[in-house]
Amino acid sequence: MVQGTTSDAGKSTLVAALCRVLYRRGVRVAPFKPQNMALNSAVTVDGGEIGRAQAVQAQACGLAPHTDMNPVLLKPNSDTGCQVIIQGKAVCNLEATGYHAYKPTAMRAVLDSWQRLRSQYDCVIIEGAGSPAEINLRDNDIANMGFAEAVDCPVILIADIDKGGVFAHIVGTLALLSESERAHVIGFVINRFRGDIALLQSGLNWLEQETGKPVLGVLPYIHGLHIEAEDAVPKTHYSHPNPPPEIGREMRRLHIVVPVLPHISNHTDFDALRLHPQVDFHFVKMNETIPSADLIILPGSKNVRGDIEYLRAHGWERVLTQHLRYGGKVLGICGGFQMLGDVIHDFNAIEGEAGSSAGFGWLKMETKLELSKQLKQVSGQLSFTDAQVLGYEIHMGISQGEALQTPALLLNNQGQNTQPEGAISQDNQIAGTYVHGLFDHQEACAAWLEWAGLQMPEDFDYAKLRNDELDRLADSVEQHLDWEKLARYI
Repeated sequence: MVQGTTSDAGKSTLVAALCRVLYRRGVRVAPFKPQNMALNSAVTVDGGEIGRAQAVQAQACGLAPHTDMNPVLLKPNSDTGCQVIIQGKAVCNLEATGYHAYKPTAMRAVLDSWQRLRSQYDCVIIEGAGSPAEINLRDNDIANMGFAEAVDCPVILIADIDKGGVFAHIVGTLALLSESERAHVIGFVINRFRGDIALLQSGLNWLEQETGKPVLGVLPYIHGLHIEAEDAVPKTHYSHPNPPPEIGREMRRLHIVVPVLPHISNHTDFDALRLHPQVDFHFVKMNETIPSADLIILPGSKNVRGDIEYLRAHGWERVLTQHLRYGGKVLGICGGFQMLGDVIHDFNAIEGEAGSSAGFGWLKMETKLELSKQLKQVSGQLSFTDAQVLGYEIHMGISQGEALQTPALLLNNQGQNTQPEGAISQDNQIAGTYVHGLFDHQEACAAWLEWAGLQMPEDFDYAKLRNDELDRLADSVEQHLDWEKLARYI
């Protein structure tokens, strides 16, 4: 099990790397995260929903994602509440105190999934959540040491030296663990190191002497590494690991803007655009100046009615109206698609207080949030070209109305007749869809960019880049970890 001294210490990345290294060595390996809190999720082969990080780790193992890889997923829909997803299915909405009481029930699902994975694979690499030293979360813990002790598995503690204070993070974390919990820690990994390792050696020697535990490796900072984010919106707009030489020269690039909603979900939809050599991509926070754009994309949301009010309060409705008046394009995905319609109803208080909110009114349709969640992998083609689409749907809402008579996609319906999906306005300026992963397939990505105004878009194989980056990460971890020390545990 990989646990971290802090959030964003590198747990997800190290698990993905270990999975890919073992997979390349011929080991039947699978990832596992008992409890995840994230708004980036993926639809699994068995029709459920798990955290995006575990889907990436499954890819590192050469596996299709399965709900057993992340049996508990919490999707925040307010500052104090979240939707609880158990083994892929949404079961309830709970406030923080309510979930604390629910943990023993969740733990039964965790152990059930764990046992199934253990029976199918030679090795399971487990990811913790946050830090094991959160004193207020220790009771009934299922995410870190509570799980490690329940199944008696060894723990690697990873710390991020790039944040500063790495020795205090490690020693302080150990100090806040119980004696039995400390006994499960087999050693430390220091992540994101820059510079001369010789200057760090005295600190490593002190750490091993102080704790009596080995440093299993010092991982270097890998510049431009792209691994899909578990939850945090990327801080950089452009993160292609090897920018083509044309970047910086005079060339036509498409300008795309995406607002960072308070409850933005599945922002990994835009990774292929952020990395595309012909796209100038910007995530824009609510308090930032909104730059001019060729295409504005409204992303998914876990609280659509709340987020559309945030957009209005921060001037986005005026900006969007002006953008359309001057010929710009607007695309809505999932919750963003719902915002493009006339009204959003939430009579059952699924995402907040019960009620209805006006949409932007650019597509003649209305949406009603339902108690059952739509979860499915989909394929088909775009309605305005023959470009193929592969993606997935995760949504509570059902949309109906005149706008849907002009669909954006034509999906294959399990070998039956094609099924229209989404909508495109009569003037071809506005489009919306429930399908996530629109840009991951290179044909569809090129077609959407051309629709938005980019002439002669290049073929950009995002799927290959994603796989190559997993190998680049694994190469580094394989080189810098002490595999002899790890061998007795794996």
